[in-house]
Amino acid sequence: MSSNQSVAVTSPAIAPERNLAARATAWSLFVLVAVNILNFYDRQVPGALAEPVRKEFGLSDTQLGLIGTMFTVVYALVGLPLGRLADRGSRKKMLSWGIAIWGGLTALGAAARNFSMLLFSRLGVGVGEATCAPAATSWIGDLFPAERRSRPLALFMLGVPVGGALSFFFSGPVAKAYGWRAATVLAAIPALILVPLVMMLKEPARGASEAHNEDAGSIWQVLQIRTFWWIFASGALVNFNLYAIGTFLPAFFSRIHKMNVSEASLTTGIVYGIGGVLGGLVAGFWGDSIVRKRADGRMLSAALAALFAAPLAYFGILQSHGAISTALPLLTVAYGFLNMYYGLVYASIQDLVAPAQRGTTMAVYFLVQYLGGASFGPLLLGTLSDHMAHKAAVAAGSQVITEASRATGLHQAMFVIPVLSLCLAVVLWAGSRTITADVERRRASAA
Repeated sequence: MSSNQSVAVTSPAIAPERNLAARATAWSLFVLVAVNILNFYDRQVPGALAEPVRKEFGLSDTQLGLIGTMFTVVYALVGLPLGRLADRGSRKKMLSWGIAIWGGLTALGAAARNFSMLLFSRLGVGVGEATCAPAATSWIGDLFPAERRSRPLALFMLGVPVGGALSFFFSGPVAKAYGWRAATVLAAIPALILVPLVMMLKEPARGASEAHNEDAGSIWQVLQIRTFWWIFASGALVNFNLYAIGTFLPAFFSRIHKMNVSEASLTTGIVYGIGGVLGGLVAGFWGDSIVRKRADGRMLSAALAALFAAPLAYFGILQSHGAISTALPLLTVAYGFLNMYYGLVYASIQDLVAPAQRGTTMAVYFLVQYLGGASFGPLLLGTLSDHMAHKAAVAAGSQVITEASRATGLHQAMFVIPVLSLCLAVVLWAGSRTITADVERRRASAA
């Protein structure tokens, strides 16, 4: 029998196996995307409920920001050992436990009777959610080869805008109808479905999608990669902006554009749902296309996206009451450009390290970016808002900070977002200048 005849005989048997494998891969990706949607749904609940929570507990913008900041600090610190665990243990079990923990602590927030109890519940959510990115991105890296990773990673990171949009779409209206505590309980329910779904998945072998087996090396070798330091800095800047937006955009719409909690939450959901989803999809398809032509294409594209976001965010924030028809599309497109970061830069991270280092590398990335600046986005913007509100009250001759002064303070503080978007563009451009040599060095070492 000729070799051609042999192929013809075996192909029918191989085809069903490949189809089954492709369906299993697609289902695994679907479940992991659903997990990340819940991840960011629950993460954005405090932002969606900021105004009713602030008024019930008598909080300042600094305290509202502190909730987000303490969450990210705990997330970063716990994430490092969890990242190591994702590279050595069962990602499936780790992710299942994480979902159960953050779902339970999200529900516990409904029992809060003061600021301290609310803060404690959010810290617990941070511990659980720290399992998600290291385990899931490492998992996806083993499902897809390097030249096809932008799209699945961008799809996974659509959890940011989709989860945020759903959180804002549901939390605000539910809070208006039944109170903010009911909205918190609602956010926890999907965890009951996702835990068993994750446990039923088949976890891929580490390095399954790679052409060569690579030694894991050490994390110190990762830190010697020049491009990573630019990526670390970019993570701090982009997440400073995105966490500040998630915390204060509903309050911005409420105070500046005179919306109630439901209207402000739904409007924020439009920004996340339309801008974020379109930005993520464009990043995924464009990232896989451009990387075939030039190794620095993803980083350079992310730099251009950040550059375009800056003026759009500036003019969107500039609009005052009565100009929501102008402000909303500007802020939506600006958010879309910022959200392109994930599909482009996360795929670049996967290109730079060995498969057995991906979980740890993502954990280190989160640790450095959060403790290096991202965690302070909500706190610093809230503190700046309070400072500007105090100045506005003094200028108006008032001895107390009125709601009008709070609106002025937040409006002025939000202009930090376009400034940092410009800084983000510069940092990403610098990273694009070094990534080609770093990727080639890693591939040469693997070969």
